[in-house]
Amino acid sequence: MKMMLSIILSNSNLILQASLALSLSLLLSFVNISSLFLQGLHTYIHPDDVSPNNTTSQNGVRAAIRRPGASDSDLKNRKRSKEKFEFDENKAQIFRLKLNDNHLQSRLYFNEFRSVFNSTIVASSCMLLHKFLSGSKDSGILANGSLVPILLGFAGVCRAFILIVRVSFERSASKRSEKQLSVLLGVLGFLLGLTIVFGIVPPFVIDIEFESLDGFGRFWVAVFMGCIAGFLFMPAAKSARAFWLGTDQIRCNLSIICCGWIGTMLLYANYLLTVFTSLLWINPLAKLLVNKSIEDTKGSHLIGRTGDADELVGNVGMLQSDFDKLRLWCLLASGLLQIVTLRLNLQIYLNEAVLCWYQRLHASKVPDLDFSRAKVFLHNHYLCLAVLQFFVPPALVLLFLGFSQIDDYLFDNFQVVCTLLPCSAFVKEVALFVAWWVVFVWSIFTSASLVLYRRGILYVS
Repeated sequence: MKMMLSIILSNSNLILQASLALSLSLLLSFVNISSLFLQGLHTYIHPDDVSPNNTTSQNGVRAAIRRPGASDSDLKNRKRSKEKFEFDENKAQIFRLKLNDNHLQSRLYFNEFRSVFNSTIVASSCMLLHKFLSGSKDSGILANGSLVPILLGFAGVCRAFILIVRVSFERSASKRSEKQLSVLLGVLGFLLGLTIVFGIVPPFVIDIEFESLDGFGRFWVAVFMGCIAGFLFMPAAKSARAFWLGTDQIRCNLSIICCGWIGTMLLYANYLLTVFTSLLWINPLAKLLVNKSIEDTKGSHLIGRTGDADELVGNVGMLQSDFDKLRLWCLLASGLLQIVTLRLNLQIYLNEAVLCWYQRLHASKVPDLDFSRAKVFLHNHYLCLAVLQFFVPPALVLLFLGFSQIDDYLFDNFQVVCTLLPCSAFVKEVALFVAWWVVFVWSIFTSASLVLYRRGILYVS
């Protein structure tokens, strides 16, 4: 009995980690939180023809392409044109459908979204628990329970990255020009990554150093940077389009397109926080926020007593340790806020099809609704594909941020991995850098798309 109790006490962290992972996995398997997360959103259906026989009954549904509030008597008193346009009003209708669990499960990539959603929650929870558990360096990777968050985090990163690759090669989900531009941006991201990891970019521009990585490791980090830049272009462009429509930058004055003042504030906060977080590794901003003349609290008290104000001129800010914590908190807040705004971005993505239908309907006296019908169908059909594009980037940020908080010595137990790359460098340098790189690439692509929308080069159709 005493031996059993001693074994349990010595492996308490491992038992807690395994219990948390198993309980969350069972809970997420019975309670479909991923489906509940998307329920209540509205999608749209564009019917081909409500009355195929072209006979409209009194109780039938007819399209309202007349002015709201106009009566039949007003229409009779108007002078009709001699030309008669053959246009079936029944084909100008669009129906709104509230999503439920059955609708979501019938969409493509819903099972993939549920798997990556559940794995991200389980891995992030185990990493958060590891942050608060106390473990000694000599206890081993099993005794302190760090094996569970490491394996779950690695599985979550691989699953998320594979899914973003799969949806990028979906044939009908994006244009061919977008795929070609993604490849080009991936190559440019790889070249930029080479200049960063090999120190070609001077340190006074980007506050990143890879001191313990050799040339082989730096090369593969640059390759991974290029892959992230290429595969995140289309999701970032879709997010920029959602921001452009949700904040009503086109001034369409349609209540179904606008998302209200709360949604608008969320969109602005998400964008501004992402841009601010990406700039925290750029040295001009970092130098403004870090007070290098005060290395610790003792030094700050000493300067306060001597009253030497000249040392504080142009060097006012926080300590380097506090600035490092600010970076971590901003990365965490950026990832969580992107997940919070996922429902809003998805609803705007679905409303974009309504805007296309409305524009085509009022484009001419005899509107051609084939394009809008196809757009409504594609947005409804690839609903969960858009969910993956909105969810995977913040999931990668949270998982890599969790990896960066795992202690260095824990990876020394993986001898196979440590023979390829220095483990401490992978944890403290590469993981945190990749989390920032995802946010940086996302903010660059989003900002560039918004500039092109503002200049009229890109437009929503």
